Amino acid sequence: MDWADLIGRVASAGDREAFKRLFEHFAPRIKGLMLKAGCSSDEAEEIAQNTLIAVWRKAGQFDPTTAGAAAWIFTIARNLRIDLFRSRARADRLRRTSELPETPDPAEPADAVMSRVQDAARINSAVRQLSMEQSMVVRLSFIEERPHPEIASLLGIPLGTVKSRIRLAMNRLRDILDEEA
Repeated sequence: MDWADLIGRVASAGDREAFKRLFEHFAPRIKGLMLKAGCSSDEAEEIAQNTLIAVWRKAGQFDPTTAGAAAWIFTIARNLRIDLFRSRARADRLRRTSELPETPDPAEPADAVMSRVQDAARINSAVRQLSMEQSMVVRLSFIEERPHPEIASLLGIPLGTVKSRIRLAMNRLRDILDEEA
């Protein structure tokens, strides 16, 4: 079977029959690989489905001269598995952090606590003044701690655009915060 040809047919004509063949062949293999990689059955199923959704959406980006079709598809699956494990680790960190007592550290002076709370409020207010695109990349990068390539993939934009938006957002935040000072 010429998998690259099927991907090309999906890209050029939205060929559902070609996609069906790709799905029937790759979905069970991806699920099996994800199970071996430590995913639960539900997670493996979700990754397999999301991988093939990405194949449908990104078929036009596939370049058969760069990589084989199977390698391209399994790379998408691997990246989704990495994203899953990262988000699980982030959720665990947030859960552990939220389990900390709400009482402030008695060794920390009250004015330092108040200053930190006021700074956080100023920054939050400044981020809300950014454009939707800039606000999104700032939140994904600095709050969710996602790497730039992951943000680019998540938003479906080029990596350079992510970096430009972050740079422009940081400049705008500096200007906003300087105006308020």
